[in-house]
Amino acid sequence: MLIDQATIFVRSGKGGNGCCSFLREKYRPKGGPDGGNGGNGGDVVLIGDDTLTTLLSLTPRPHFRAKKGAGGLGKSKFGADADELLIPVPLGTVVRDRETGEIVCDIAAVGERVVVAKGGAGGRGNESYKSSTNQTPREHEPGGDWEERTLDMELKLIADIGLVGMPNAGKSTFLGAVTAARPKVADYPFTTLEPSLGICALSADRRLLIADIPGLIEGAAQGAGLGHDFLRHIERTSVFLHLVDVSPQDGSDPVANWMTIRGELAQHEVDLSARPEIVLLNKSDLLLPEDVDRIADGLRAAGAGDVHTGSAATRAGIDVLLEVLWTRTRGEHVEERTTGW
Repeated sequence: MLIDQATIFVRSGKGGNGCCSFLREKYRPKGGPDGGNGGNGGDVVLIGDDTLTTLLSLTPRPHFRAKKGAGGLGKSKFGADADELLIPVPLGTVVRDRETGEIVCDIAAVGERVVVAKGGAGGRGNESYKSSTNQTPREHEPGGDWEERTLDMELKLIADIGLVGMPNAGKSTFLGAVTAARPKVADYPFTTLEPSLGICALSADRRLLIADIPGLIEGAAQGAGLGHDFLRHIERTSVFLHLVDVSPQDGSDPVANWMTIRGELAQHEVDLSARPEIVLLNKSDLLLPEDVDRIADGLRAAGAGDVHTGSAATRAGIDVLLEVLWTRTRGEHVEERTTGW
């Protein structure tokens, strides 16, 4: 199950109290102040973890509290600092402060660390107050207070390719054909109820991460259907692969369906219509070649740039399409490497 939203409560550790102490030893009855400082409280730290794909691990236990620092002791003994509390989160997690609404961080890299609650500083012991004019200080500080906050977590999947299209356009079939993912496939709309990820291995050193979301329908930007709830998962993709069914079951026009999806992408809170797009006329094996060409010409006339034909079910034309997707997502990196050879 994909859990892509969660709310957690975090509290850092309180600083340890400083100690007020005076040294009393044989032959040193007035050894002077020797109270040590307290230790720092533990920080609460979010860390990017590429082994996680959902926020499920945060939901059973939403409260995270770091330990407090140890208090100072006599004989100039400083209290130990508390360990930081690490909270692993999947890559693509956007964190917002519940009270202010501001974005605290956006975890996008493996091992990226963000302190979301700073531990309290350790209090000073009376030894640190001694001076030539204050040789028997009794001043000492309590440990610094903790920080606490409520954080809203939202996961936006990080992928190279985002699949978009009307329900039953063949997105799940495509994902299952080119990756090891096994999404549900059936001959009725909305078989995909939550986003799916798959890795397409073109060769030993070339891989594409592909994200599939539930199909969009007209009015999705206003909350109709399922896909609008998951559009955030393709906000980070480099390229959209827009699958268009050449022979829809409802008899609708493929070109009109393409324009409908483009309109819904434009109305998303982050305008997705400007994202690079490749169009696949899927299920092309169901029509005569001249009919498929007519639909492709109609798409180009309507504004579609890169139009390909093929069939996810039979893999006709899919290998060529994958090479095009690789070039579109990795072309700049390939060019940089080639220049140096």
